[in-house]
Amino acid sequence: MRLINWFRFSSPQSFYPLAAKMIPVFAALAVVFGVVGAYVSFFVAPTDAQQGEAYRIIFVHVPASWLSMFLYVVMAFWAAVGVSMNTRLAGMLASAIAPTGAMFAFLSLWTGSLWGKPMWGTWWVWDARLTSELILFFLYLGFIALQSAIDDPRRADRAGAVLALVGVINIPIIYFSVQWWNTLHQGASVSLTRAPSMAKTMLTGMLLMSLAFWMYSIAVSLARARAIILERERHTAWVEELPELKQ
Repeated sequence: MRLINWFRFSSPQSFYPLAAKMIPVFAALAVVFGVVGAYVSFFVAPTDAQQGEAYRIIFVHVPASWLSMFLYVVMAFWAAVGVSMNTRLAGMLASAIAPTGAMFAFLSLWTGSLWGKPMWGTWWVWDARLTSELILFFLYLGFIALQSAIDDPRRADRAGAVLALVGVINIPIIYFSVQWWNTLHQGASVSLTRAPSMAKTMLTGMLLMSLAFWMYSIAVSLARARAIILERERHTAWVEELPELKQ
């Protein structure tokens, strides 16, 4: 059986049409998981005995928080690949992921504030996890701003990579903050080392929403990567020959 040579998609020219084929698939999966996940989360999952209906914001807050951390690691990975292997596409992928990661970091902070008001009696506290998540949001904004401030794309990718790699240290701080410090934020309800401390329908709804956010992130990042490829490669012969640009 012949194995797929994935390395042939490492150039912008070959990745551009592949991304076009992948976007509808991941967009459709995002819709399916989102609809089913929202139904389970808001209509099937039981009311929490202590927090009442207000707890349902976790079905947006927790997946958004997970994705904000995961996407930063992926962004830093592609930034490192771009610098170490001198590949243009890797830097483009890092740039494409950053806005979506920033959106999820903002969504995590916003929904956390909405949840904190009825639970803690305040919109915001300088809690270890909230503060480190805010720093993550600023790291995303800093990465985007730094790349936008440098005209040369290759220099912009290298500068952004340095910031992204330095900022990775914040990810374990966010994750372990509730264990390392005495914080108001509750501990993890889902763990790889123990059984989940929630009803199965709650866990199902949370995982489905997480998958929806993940599929959405892939679809949007691919679409943004295609736009970045067109912008950076606009003077190359293969871009000028694209059928969609001739219409």
